[in-house]
Amino acid sequence: MKRLLLSILVPLALTGCGDKKDSNKGPVGDVDAGKLIAEKNCKGCHGMDGGGTAPGIPHLAAQRASYLLASIAEYKEGKRTHAALKDMTGQMSEAEVRNVVAFYASLPPVPVVPAKDTQHSSPYQEGKALAEPCAKCHGEDGNSKTPGTPTLAGQQPHYLVTAIEEYHQGDRKSATMASAGGSNKMNLEKLAWYYASQTPAQRTAPSFGDPAAGEPTTAMCGGCHGPKGVSTDAATPSLAGQDAKYLVNSMNSYKKSRQNWGMQRYIAGLTEKDIENIAAFYSIQKPQSAEALPSSVKELTDKCNRCHDAGDNPAMVVPKMNGQDRDYLVMSLRAYRDGKRQSSMMHNMSFAYSNAMIESIATWYSSQPPEKH
Repeated sequence: MKRLLLSILVPLALTGCGDKKDSNKGPVGDVDAGKLIAEKNCKGCHGMDGGGTAPGIPHLAAQRASYLLASIAEYKEGKRTHAALKDMTGQMSEAEVRNVVAFYASLPPVPVVPAKDTQHSSPYQEGKALAEPCAKCHGEDGNSKTPGTPTLAGQQPHYLVTAIEEYHQGDRKSATMASAGGSNKMNLEKLAWYYASQTPAQRTAPSFGDPAAGEPTTAMCGGCHGPKGVSTDAATPSLAGQDAKYLVNSMNSYKKSRQNWGMQRYIAGLTEKDIENIAAFYSIQKPQSAEALPSSVKELTDKCNRCHDAGDNPAMVVPKMNGQDRDYLVMSLRAYRDGKRQSSMMHNMSFAYSNAMIESIATWYSSQPPEKH
């Protein structure tokens, strides 16, 4: 019965590893044998205490064995890119892998010394403060009431950062916007996070253009900007509920100086009347926020903890995060977001996350007391 229960609880990757536990056997393999392997191959980076020996190297001590096994398998298969680890793990037998995993999983967690200057203020709240100078033109909540000035509420965050940078670089012309948000990209990401979370207001029809005539002309636009102008891509702007005069000015700018091959080619074939009709159509469409982005670090980490704080559920092959090296967490989250580490779930979840959001998550987890066995 004991062996039957063990086979049920251990993840599929470990099926068949039914060694009975004794003083030197972990749930995966032989701890003492694993210590010898760690002494020979692993201690230079992960230490004999399981702590990363430099920033960016993960702590392995007390980590879930199922996750460590899955990670090594990914290095062996080339799903994670690290030449030295791929070569080293490729030379290890299945028994050796289980043994070294058993050793590191058996160690007590690496103590965390909380940094005195660690800040857990939300990038959202910092973005709200950064948005105060913008309110005069764009409205207190990002809903502009000034003709020709765009609404920022609910706008896609990656696009908004890119747009502001284009003003800074002179690719878009506006003396007012040339220094908007400052030159720190992290601050721009915080500003964009705040605006993306705001609720865009419904507009009334503009005094020009024919929305009904504009709708069929937007067939091509919908491929990028989404149905009726509601974008689902963090890097592509939503047009629904946008100021009509601003849309007209933006489309005309592609005829003059603004660079985008696809937009330039499409706009070139439109008449001024076409442009006004398109702007009128999009301006009265029902807008919506880019995403219900969390407004605090706690909301962000609560979302992560749905999986990462799931105890030892064998169905969840995920790592413990508390007390992990901050730089390693930053690099890992960026890799998932950018598609450089394979996990469709992690990629989809983090795609809209800016570097500011990722760093706030990593800072929070790295400062938390690690879980004990």
